[in-house]
Amino acid sequence: MQSTAINTEQSIQYFTSESPADEVILIRPEGFREYDARWWYGFAGAEQPAEINLAGIVAVGAGLAQMIRQRGIEPAIVVGHDLRSYSFEIKTALIKGLISGGMQVFDIGLALSPMAYYAQFALNVPSVAMVTASHNENGWTGVKMGCERPYTFGPADMAELKSIILEHQAEPAKGGSYNSVNNIEKLYSAALTKGRFLKRHLKVVVACGNGTAGLFAPQILRRIGCDVVEVDCAPDWNFPHYNPDPEAAPMQKAMAEAVRTYGADLAFGFDGDGDRCGVADHEGNIIYADRIGLLLARQFSEKHKAAHFIVDVKSSGLFRSDPVLQAYQATVEYWITGHSYIKRHMGECRALAAFEKSGHVFLNQPLGLGYDDGLATAIAVCEMLAANPDQSLAALHRQLPVSYATSTLNIPCCDTEKYGLVSRIQDYFANLFEAGGLFAGQKIMELLTINGARVTVADGTWGLIRASSNKPDLVVVAESPVSLERRNDMLRAINDVLRQFGAGELPDFEGGF
Repeated sequence: MQSTAINTEQSIQYFTSESPADEVILIRPEGFREYDARWWYGFAGAEQPAEINLAGIVAVGAGLAQMIRQRGIEPAIVVGHDLRSYSFEIKTALIKGLISGGMQVFDIGLALSPMAYYAQFALNVPSVAMVTASHNENGWTGVKMGCERPYTFGPADMAELKSIILEHQAEPAKGGSYNSVNNIEKLYSAALTKGRFLKRHLKVVVACGNGTAGLFAPQILRRIGCDVVEVDCAPDWNFPHYNPDPEAAPMQKAMAEAVRTYGADLAFGFDGDGDRCGVADHEGNIIYADRIGLLLARQFSEKHKAAHFIVDVKSSGLFRSDPVLQAYQATVEYWITGHSYIKRHMGECRALAAFEKSGHVFLNQPLGLGYDDGLATAIAVCEMLAANPDQSLAALHRQLPVSYATSTLNIPCCDTEKYGLVSRIQDYFANLFEAGGLFAGQKIMELLTINGARVTVADGTWGLIRASSNKPDLVVVAESPVSLERRNDMLRAINDVLRQFGAGELPDFEGGF
């Protein structure tokens, strides 16, 4: 293992706190989700009962070590944690389990998820376990894991890990060790900003919702020459203003207000662990991440002819019809929502970049190392503006065709029921499509069922119903390239299907339907 560029120090005292080994192990099975793990851990005074305890976290670490050993992978792993008040103790328990299973642990400390992914490359370490609940409310915890950089676990991996842990298959092993790595932040920042000083002055708002990104994002953007206005960047795990979620209305409102108040060129909003980025233009308009992705894809395809791009099923239908991408012979593929799905598929088909409507952007070589990074996204947007010095982000955005899209709409649905319900909805649409039936008043032209059901009708209007990967929710998105009325026709039709299958109804949202 080559780590000469990394400062590490052994620490035995780190593990002298009392072990929770004698506690009854508490692990709610539903916490093992499609591509990461998330549980309600709670906090002092919380009414909701905990779904996992420290003994359970130790078991997760031991199970992960067992899984890595069974696969014959080098027993070395990067571990980091977000700023929540309890994340350090969660990480400590996780490390105890990992070391008991023979893992060499490289602890990068307080970090963003993309910093942990970067550390895998910088340290030449195959595996990662990042303690974070991302944008979830205070009281949640979780672990993003992988053992084959730059990929993170998918459903089969999570099922295997769940089985090992819940069936108590983990066995102790020798060779475990602890290494404290104290300069990943500097190396990560240098790698992101090297040779990237902007030739255009940009005043940018950086909104972080008091999440972990506030400790790193302002300084990194200043390094490329941005004039940064910090909004809610002071770390506070209680998230006193709003949850750090750039896809949610409260954070978007804060971004829009700040960019107008300070006369900034644009605003960036980062989620709790820094792997997602939201964007607002100088007029205070939130530009959905899939449309930012289309602007970036145009920029990338100009320099990288015949590039292949991946977008998730929640993303705009404009990718397929975009004349600029077509002029540069770029190809676009719709794929399963979720950072683990996108990363792996991007690597397998050697796509140049990938985009999710939620704000994940993935840059593959030569643009990046193949993982999602909100700060790398922000830098790419800044470089796009620097390459178009006479145009604002709003002006660039207006070059895209008009479409009428919803934000991501969520409907509560029990974790144990949501997948079966979506499967029945998929069958309904498959039968309707095969029979040549109409939906939202028009013939169905395409049905994608790789992730829920995405139905596109004759005029290009489409709607999606899928199960959320990390919440007890169903997810609905709709878009029309024709009119707001046609988009709402699609929403009404989807609402009828939801009612038909006993899934409730769409929530009220801005614009209504």
